[in-house]
Amino acid sequence: MPIQSSLSSQRAKHSAAPVAMDTQNDGRSFKEIRQDCLQRQVLFEDPDFPADDSALFYSKSPPLAFEWKRPGELCDNPRFVVGDANRTDICQGQLGDCWLLAATASLTLQKKNLARVVPRDQEFDNSYAGVFHFQFWQHNKWLDVVVDDRLPTVRNKLVMLHSASNNEFWSALLEKAYAKLHGSYESLKGGSTMEAMEDFTGGVGEMYETKSAPKKLFTIMKKALDRSSMMGCSIDISSSAESEAQTSSGLVKGHAYSITGLEEVNCRGRKVQLIRIRNPWGTVEWNGPWSDSSKEWSQVDKADKDRILKHSDDGEFWMEFEDFKSNYDKVEICNLTPDSLVENTPHHWEVSWFEGNWIRGSTAGGCRNYIDTFWTNPQFKLTLEDTDDDDDVCSVVIALMQKNRRLLRKEGMDMETIGFAVYEAPDDVDQLGKDFFRYNGSKARSRTYVNVREVSERFTLPPGNYLVVPTTFQPHHEADFLIRVFSEKKPPMPSSPDEETEEEKGLRRLFDQLSGSVRPHNRSLPHHQFGGGFDNEINNHNIFVTMIWPHHSAPLLFILPGMQLNSKLLQLLGLRFADENFDIDFDDYLTCIVRLENMFRVFQGLDTKKSGKVNMNIMQVNMNL
Repeated sequence: MPIQSSLSSQRAKHSAAPVAMDTQNDGRSFKEIRQDCLQRQVLFEDPDFPADDSALFYSKSPPLAFEWKRPGELCDNPRFVVGDANRTDICQGQLGDCWLLAATASLTLQKKNLARVVPRDQEFDNSYAGVFHFQFWQHNKWLDVVVDDRLPTVRNKLVMLHSASNNEFWSALLEKAYAKLHGSYESLKGGSTMEAMEDFTGGVGEMYETKSAPKKLFTIMKKALDRSSMMGCSIDISSSAESEAQTSSGLVKGHAYSITGLEEVNCRGRKVQLIRIRNPWGTVEWNGPWSDSSKEWSQVDKADKDRILKHSDDGEFWMEFEDFKSNYDKVEICNLTPDSLVENTPHHWEVSWFEGNWIRGSTAGGCRNYIDTFWTNPQFKLTLEDTDDDDDVCSVVIALMQKNRRLLRKEGMDMETIGFAVYEAPDDVDQLGKDFFRYNGSKARSRTYVNVREVSERFTLPPGNYLVVPTTFQPHHEADFLIRVFSEKKPPMPSSPDEETEEEKGLRRLFDQLSGSVRPHNRSLPHHQFGGGFDNEINNHNIFVTMIWPHHSAPLLFILPGMQLNSKLLQLLGLRFADENFDIDFDDYLTCIVRLENMFRVFQGLDTKKSGKVNMNIMQVNMNL
């Protein structure tokens, strides 16, 4: 049965992200772990990510005999950060995670973002207890990831990411925390710079092909850098044999670079556009025009040369922008807000989001090539009402992200090939069937289906009702996903309690009596819908469900404190309690609430340490879903 729902909506807040969630299995925070270790005078050993071969590889045995050592065993005066964290602190080791390192180098240029990802409340001083922590954005929430400081070494040298300073360890520990988040170091092999850039910021990505980019690409990229966006670039390969093959000009194919600067300089009376690029290897640089020792620098104004040129073999180099476009194929830009880089005026964005699943035999319908099953994919209703300023269309950015695929690599799964389509929805129709998609084309869609974590596109659409249909390329492929829709105007909110009829107020009082400590939460969902998801304003620990009041123009959303459900179980609740039109009547809604409350009471009694976090598989069986 296909799932149809609205998109939960909230104001985008990139400058004041919610408090990060603790991720240790025992529920303890970084500060609690550190304080406990200091009191017991022991160094932390992470039970969730043991320092053994399983943390390194899942598909094979280590090729070398690795020794796990703490920084104090590798140097006399270990430091978390020496001076100021910067891009030269990132030198690639034996792991093929240049995409992560390129993003990390870009992160060091954004001090505010860096301070969040790499908290500075930790050091090798009196507070040292062998424990460190880092914060990453994952699927619309921030996570606080704790690690011990045992690092893989060979002959007393770090074999993974390391700093140019042999006594600096923030970058090596960050890589370990990111490996823990995804299950192992091996899970980090190969990837897109955009993936890590989004995990460092919670931003939204865009990609440009340099050979077909707008004429003002330099201006676009300069504006992105000024707005604290993060950028990376790469050279395409035609076969795996070309991966990391070095060209005669010193560039590496199939390799992720970070973009660290854009400048205009005076050269013999003319303006020259330059771009600064960094190879995360820390070596191997461009040797063409404007490279470190090229003759072009002798023709530049001395003030410009002294300001931007640094002679050192650190993997960072300058190129003329036209040479950059000729040699590189892709530019990835991660923006903290979806503001268009081709415009000068920043906008106020609303972000709507929903977590869902492609389930074999149910909601994994595949792309439109498979028309008999395409209609069974999840369908999300999107209403665009207010047009952009001085225009008659609505700007919208849609981003589809598949979840947890690196973590699932050890189970033989990898990135699915994903995409989405946007259809104009007929009025008063909640669910569209096979015939609609057979005879109606999409109004917008992702440019291609691709096996990356996220695909995103920017559209301008006329006001109206639309359906966003996310899919895998082939049917019957299972995965979890997150959709984010950024629009420039805030959607309308439901009517306030003051405007309710006496009948509605009576039902509200009855509901309050039956549900106990349930509080109403205004959030816009269309009439006759079952809606579910996690609200990151309440730290993802509560479930909210739509309540349809009889004859009410819009439903109310209720939060049930202490109930933590994953999105698959929310969809199962919809399948269990909704009718063929995806409506949940009043009686079934109350039945659902009572059963949830009873189940949580049972499991809270069995496991008080988890504070209401229960085994969802057991709960699902007991509810006969």
